[in-house]
Formats: sequence, C-alpha cells, structure tokens
Amino acid sequence: MKKIPIVEQDSWLEPVARQVEARWKRYQDRFKAISENYGSLKAFATAHQFFGMSYDAKKKGWWYREWAPAARYLCLMGDFNGWKPYEFPLENIGHGVWEGFFPDRQFGDKMTHGSKFKVLVQSQIGEQLRIPVYIRRVVQDEESKDFAAQFWNPAKPYRFRHSSPDFGKQPLFIYEAHVGMAQEKEGVGTYKEFTDNILPRIKADGYNTLQLMAIAEHPYYGSFGYHVSNFFAPSSRFGTPEELKELIDTAHGMGMKVIMDLVHSHTVKNTLEGINLFDGSDQQYLHPGKRGNHELWDSKLFNYGKEETLRFLLSNIRYWMEEFRFDGFRFDGVTSMLYLDHGIGVTFDAPEKYFGDNVDDDAVTYLQLANALCKDLNPDSITIAEDVSGMPGLCQPIADGGMGFGYRLGMGLPDFWIKVLKDQSEEQWNMSNFFFTMNDHLPVTPTVAYAESHDQALVGDKTIAFRLMDKEMYTSMSVFTPSITVDRGIALHKMIRLFTITLGGEAWLNFMGNEFGHPEWIDFPRFDNGWSYKYARRQWSLNDNHDLKYHFMGDFDKAMIAFMKETHVNQTQPGWLLKADEENKTVVYERGNLIFVFNWGTKSIPDYKIPVRETGDYRIIFTSDDKAFGGFGNIDASVKFPSEKKKDNITMKIYNVSRVATVYQRIP
Repeated sequence: MKKIPIVEQDSWLEPVARQVEARWKRYQDRFKAISENYGSLKAFATAHQFFGMSYDAKKKGWWYREWAPAARYLCLMGDFNGWKPYEFPLENIGHGVWEGFFPDRQFGDKMTHGSKFKVLVQSQIGEQLRIPVYIRRVVQDEESKDFAAQFWNPAKPYRFRHSSPDFGKQPLFIYEAHVGMAQEKEGVGTYKEFTDNILPRIKADGYNTLQLMAIAEHPYYGSFGYHVSNFFAPSSRFGTPEELKELIDTAHGMGMKVIMDLVHSHTVKNTLEGINLFDGSDQQYLHPGKRGNHELWDSKLFNYGKEETLRFLLSNIRYWMEEFRFDGFRFDGVTSMLYLDHGIGVTFDAPEKYFGDNVDDDAVTYLQLANALCKDLNPDSITIAEDVSGMPGLCQPIADGGMGFGYRLGMGLPDFWIKVLKDQSEEQWNMSNFFFTMNDHLPVTPTVAYAESHDQALVGDKTIAFRLMDKEMYTSMSVFTPSITVDRGIALHKMIRLFTITLGGEAWLNFMGNEFGHPEWIDFPRFDNGWSYKYARRQWSLNDNHDLKYHFMGDFDKAMIAFMKETHVNQTQPGWLLKADEENKTVVYERGNLIFVFNWGTKSIPDYKIPVRETGDYRIIFTSDDKAFGGFGNIDASVKFPSEKKKDNITMKIYNVSRVATVYQRIP
C-alpha cells in the first residue's frame, strides 16, 4: 500500500503510519460529507448569512434566526418594543432553528440603525436575556456595563478602495498590534486613531504584514482579546465595523497585508455575554461536563466533532475574510486544541505523542477544514499556527496528509532568550547552543521567528530591553547620560533580534514598541491598579525623541528589516555554522552567501581569524556597531578584508568587536 506523503518524507513517522493514514481519511470523509450535503465547503460556511439578522429584499423585512435546540422558548425584545418581553416570540421551525420575521411596514421606523436588543431564552436553567450568537455588533453601556446587541444597518456601507497587495514570494515581516493600547494617551485607542497614527509608522519601519489582536468582542478588556464572547462582532470599544474596514483597506493601500489573531481554541465562560449555555445546555457548541472546561484558562472548549460547531467556526472564518477582507489568521492556542490534555506538561519526544489517544482528532480535522477554506476563499491567504508541540505535518499540504498551515509560530525562540537572560551569566552562554536553537525546525515547517511578543511584555514577565537594562531605563536613557548598563543592553538587544531573524525562520514577528525597546510592561485597567490606563499604551514619543537612546534600537530595527528585504536571507538554505568559539563567545555562520559574525563576549579581538568558504575579498554590508544605531563606530566599513587559502582551509582576519554583530559579503 502506498504511504501517505508525509510518512514517505519522514521515516520518523513510520511507527505511526497507520494513524497518519487514519487522520487523512477522517478529513477526507468529513470533507466529502460536507460537500455532498451542502454542495461545497464554502457553501457550508455560510451560517452567518442565515442566522442572526439578515435582510430579505423580496419580503421587505428582517429575519432573525437562532439555533438553540435545547431551548423551550425564544423572543426578541429591545428598543424597538420598549424592552417588553414575550411580545415577539420566535417560531421553532425544526432542527433546533428558531426564527422571526420583522417586516419594514411594521418595524421599519423601530428597528433602526443603532437600536439595541437582546433575545430572551427560556430553558432548563431558567430565563435569561442573551446576546444573539451570530450578532455582528455588540455595545456596552458605560454606566451599567451591560452588553447588548445593536442593530447595525448604516445608510452608507463602507466601500473598499484597495485590493490586498501582492508582494510575491517576499517573506512576511509581521507587526503584531493591539488597537486599544496602540496610542500614547491614557485610554482606549480607536480603529480611526490606529489608521491615522500607527499605520504610517508600521509602513515606514518596513513591515509588510499587520497582525491585529483582540478584534472579536470580549467582555473583559484585560483578557487581551483571548476570552471571546461574540465571534462575529468586531469590538465596539475601538469604534465601528466601518472604521475597522477602513483600517484594513488603508493598510492594503499602503502595501501591507492584514491578518487577524483568531481565537477558535476556546470561549469565555460568561453566559450573559457569550455563547456558553445559550440554549440552557452545556453541549450546544461546546463539550459537556468536565471536558468542556479549560481549567488553566478558565474558559469553555468547543466540540469540533459537532456539525453545528464546525459551521459556526468555519462561517466565522469566511465572515472575517469576506466582510472585512482580512488576508488570513494567526490561529491562537493550536496546541490546546490538538491535545486532550492541551499539551500541558507534555514532552513531545515520540511520534505516538502526536498520533495517540491524547490527540483530539476532531480538532485536527477542523483545522484542516479551516486551512482548506482559507485557501478556497483566497489562494494567497496566510495561516499561522500557535503550536509549541511541533505537530508533524502542521505546515504540509492537506493532500499529503498534513494540516495545511502556512507557518508555525517559533514559540521556543523567545523562551530560549528568557532562559539565557534570566538564568545564565554571560560566562555560561554556549555559542553552539545559540546557533542550533535558532535552527531547530524542519525545512517543511516554515517558521515565524521572533525574539519576543506580547507575552513577554505583560505584567509578570519582562521584555528583552527591560531584562537587559532594568531600572536604568528610567534614569540613563538620555544621550547625555553615560551608562555601561544601557550601552550593553542596547548592543545585546540589537544582536538578539538580528541573530533570531537571520536564523530562526522564514518570517519575522515584532510586537509594537519592542522594536525600540519600550520600557514598560502592559497592565490593563483593573481593580489592583485603580483602573489605570498608564501601562496600557505605547509611548511612541520615546522613540521620536532623539535626545533619548530608544531611537537607536528603533533605527536599527528599521535598517534590519530593509537589510532582510534586500538580501532575502531568510529565503535561502538554513545557516551553516562556520565557528563556535566558546572562549571568545563568538558565533560565525554563513547564510545566503553572507558571513555573519556575532561577538557576544566582553573582549574585542584584532586580527581575529574566521573560516570562510570562498576565496576573495570581503566587505562589511551591515553592522550593529554603526553610530546611527547607538554603536561606537569601531569598525571601518570601507576596509576590504582579503581571504587567505592554505591547503584546503580558507580564512579571513577581521576586527572582532565586543557585543557587535557584523555581516560580510564577498566582493564579486
């Protein structure tokens, strides 16, 4: 019998070949059933066009529909009827579907744009006022803090002006951002402010992809958007859906793609705002009982084996891609989805760990369907998996037995840097370990490299800049204030980022503000900090003020992105280690016909001999020691460096400067 391609390509999977084939067959069977029953996967993903509020142009009125199989009674109430209950009950038309029609002749002047409403649900747990599951707009009352659905029917729907950019095979340089905390003011930023103030910064820095967090509505602002309550409603705390569309459209016009941080791994436990217990049962869209709880995240878990759950989630993907023109998604919490124990405390050291009884086969199938749908809707769509387990086949084609993701997030890289900076002295730094940790991913798994993300910026953790410079960031960042600690911190901050981007993967990610070493952690307003927004913002003025040293890191980041675009380093074969000098804490490697020298130590060494693979003269094309980046200009970039060949060895002498990264190129 012919083997599944991913097994043919990786002999390590031979012991689980049957399980791999069974996984592939489960997807095929599910896809076939969907196609036969609905016509196509795209047609299956249209529940949002049927449920919730939809206008009937022929009948001249609005339908409201809800799937609530365990409910006993539903009725709509809101501003349109003075919030009177029981006046407009919905009809159960079978298969758990409830519907009601609201003709224009009766409700045209009552169900108006911006009016609020809810659905009253009677079930085995009693009577509750709920937010409709498929609703597209949810708002919070400033005084009562109560959430309500909002009838949204603007007179002038937003008209997109720009197509998504096509930058061919250019790698992704992703700027991870949170709209609410993107402004310098102490308060919640808006879509409009982000469009006007932040997009130009991202464009100027050279990033070509924007990754937006916390877009789907979430009741608790401090959840960073990861406790979603209303999956089809863009968060109203940042503005209107039209303003979000304008943000995305403007980014497209600037030549940037836009992807969404998509949370399909769990949902908030809240019943008044979310989908939990909507029809009175604990198994409507979710797993019942204990399996439906994620104890660590204090949230509820989807049952990916249910057809209605698949329709809900896949329709959500189609909605964001078509209605808002997102170019793809970073799928949050993929490891938690893939394994019944959510991968907590598991060492993935055997193929059986990836294909055994601990795997949620239905979740695997859902993710395959999700990737297939994304490509069906947009062949150039981007999908990134947040998976720490290293699931085999994660980024290989579904037809080959894979899961179809475009990229995997290199989550081990920031963990490595935390360990290095937190737990090791510089004398303990191991150069071979530095190099091989960066390269620890398979070529068949394109990786988004990053040195830190929002996780490292949250209270309870520290950014790289803060780990390196700590309290001196508050006292010694003036260019007129000498500081050995700050000099060291800026030097290593630049080196860590260049080392990671040139070795760690095929794409790059940066969280907003980290590029210039933003000094403060992220702490959302809460009771313990007096509901303050002081730490839920970004201080761009620190980077803009050239009397401060922050701009050195920001300027270096901009130059680094330009260097990567020009040389295409992360599109070449993996780095080749030329030298790991533990005594002098120096790593030398070649990638893309360029020679990279990183001196992590405290000694500068004249006439330092490094191996190269080609004879000729070499020149410096990039160095972190440039004075424009806060360096000391100890390297003369105009000097040529001749190589010398003795027998089969080719070497070159350089000035190996302490805490400096330098890139050499052979002169043709």
